[in-house]
Amino acid sequence: MVHIDKNKFGPWAIVTGASSGIGEEFARQLAANGIHVVLVARRLSLLEALGRQLEQEFHIQYRAVALDLSDEDYIEKLEEATRNLDIGLLVSNAGSTIYGDFLTVDRISLYQSLRLNVTAHLSLIHHYGQALAKRGRGGVILVSSAAGLQGTPHMADYAASKAYVLSLGEALHIEFQKLGLNMTVLLPGPTDTPMFANSGTEAHDMPMKVMSPQQCVAEGLTALNANQVTHISGTMIRFIMALIPRSIRPKMMGDMVAKGLARIDAQKDAEIRSVGLIRGKANETHR
Repeated sequence: MVHIDKNKFGPWAIVTGASSGIGEEFARQLAANGIHVVLVARRLSLLEALGRQLEQEFHIQYRAVALDLSDEDYIEKLEEATRNLDIGLLVSNAGSTIYGDFLTVDRISLYQSLRLNVTAHLSLIHHYGQALAKRGRGGVILVSSAAGLQGTPHMADYAASKAYVLSLGEALHIEFQKLGLNMTVLLPGPTDTPMFANSGTEAHDMPMKVMSPQQCVAEGLTALNANQVTHISGTMIRFIMALIPRSIRPKMMGDMVAKGLARIDAQKDAEIRSVGLIRGKANETHR
């Protein structure tokens, strides 16, 4: 387990996107360090279940705050829920991916994704960064993605939003250093999360092993301790990103995403055919 200084990064941490995947694991590893957690996501039942589990296992306190971070007024609601807490760490992790060709995606969905993947990070870090600056200690982890290191076809808006998060964090790392704060941008490679599962991509499609959330988060917390500007989680993905020219990576990444989407389409077609056969047999039965 990665040790996190409770005096510097506690007594409370906010973790967004805490209901599953990387966010859930951040909450778990912080709780294991004795840090109380504010769990933020849309699904209150999952947050409450996780909070009770962490409370029982690690004897920490928790607050579960059900919010949609794509809503324009979410920051006021979160501020109200955390007003009396001494926040030492912000893990801004929530995000979503829309898979598909850009021109086929509904524009309203793109705007909603933009608010969650860009504006939510901006609002969180601007609001809680001011409180951290007054403390003179603490930190922020911004969760970007290896997809943001280049344009990624079939998830173009997601990759662009993660590039924004990366650029924002790189700049704020310099500004926050003067305030006594740690700032790290974590760029996960392929990680075993619901988001990855929804892509249709399978392990054999990838040029590297899919990482566990436990490893991804441990690497992120280690980077935070060292106050690294950025960290790409996973040795192999770091090697690939260093070795393959940026000009080549968009097609390479796009081909992998396209393969997963083709698999999803094939599965949907098979399900439709299966339903058709079942209905056909039912009709024959009733003749």
